Amino acid sequence: MSRPYRLQAENCLYHITSRGDDRKKIFGSEGDYKKFLEYLKITRDKYRFYLYAYCLMGNHYHLLLETTQPNISKIMQYLNTAYTVYCNVKRKRCGHLFQGRYKSIIVDADNYLLELTRYIHLNPVRAKIVTSLQSYKWSSYGEYIKKTDGGLIDKNQLSRYFKLSYRKYKEFVLDGMCKEDNPLSDLYAGFILGKDKFIKDTLNTLKVQVESEEFAYKKLIQGIDPEAIIQEVAQYYKKEPEVMYKAKKKPLLAKKVAIYLLKRFTSLSNKDIGGRFNIGYSGVSWVARDVERLMGKDKSVNADVASITLHLKV
Repeated sequence: MSRPYRLQAENCLYHITSRGDDRKKIFGSEGDYKKFLEYLKITRDKYRFYLYAYCLMGNHYHLLLETTQPNISKIMQYLNTAYTVYCNVKRKRCGHLFQGRYKSIIVDADNYLLELTRYIHLNPVRAKIVTSLQSYKWSSYGEYIKKTDGGLIDKNQLSRYFKLSYRKYKEFVLDGMCKEDNPLSDLYAGFILGKDKFIKDTLNTLKVQVESEEFAYKKLIQGIDPEAIIQEVAQYYKKEPEVMYKAKKKPLLAKKVAIYLLKRFTSLSNKDIGGRFNIGYSGVSWVARDVERLMGKDKSVNADVASITLHLKV
């Protein structure tokens, strides 16, 4: 049986769930939760989507996000792969971490976004993990009931759909604890949540995409120009690009940082990046993780990457 086609669209709201293989735990420690959120932020920066809600449970997670480009498959591939590699290295294992493909539901934002944020945030209470939502650290609920910004949630974009004070939102969510309502019970065909017109428009868009032979080629992911990254890194470290490309046994720090930024902020595959620097595709992942390690223990490397990123206007 062929896989169901996924709608790839810009300005599209998705409710995403992904479960551990055989329903096993995907988060085994506090460090695992933190690392996943770190990768979630990196993925958002790389693929430029808006994040409206999240909740990390022991063996699965929920995301509510809106794309700005037709790239949901790339977003999820990058996020789940990055976290799987982290877990496999940490636990000295190999193989799948997640159970098959992630599940994506296309959501009518005007009618269901607010209700879905409540549904997502109530998961820990309904699973009887906690009795108080505020005591659960691994969801976006805490960001909703605080005045401050600076978290993972894109509050400014969220305000386009609804405007509730943090007190009113808290009342709205707590009111849901006494109800058995599940907005996902209104799904059409297992992947669309919306009113009649929204369902009709979504199906028409999907039909056009499936029938278009050029769809896969036209909907390329946008990102920062790779050459701009190479030039910025070369200028910062006062190295010629050719020097970075050719460094072999002991790669220059400039080369490592360039690889890290290309992987983080462009649509290039590991194979494409490796081809530029004459290393294997698996070596690209190793270098990127090594830069992350260096940034964590060496303030000067962290400052280098921050400065270059700032000049790239990410």
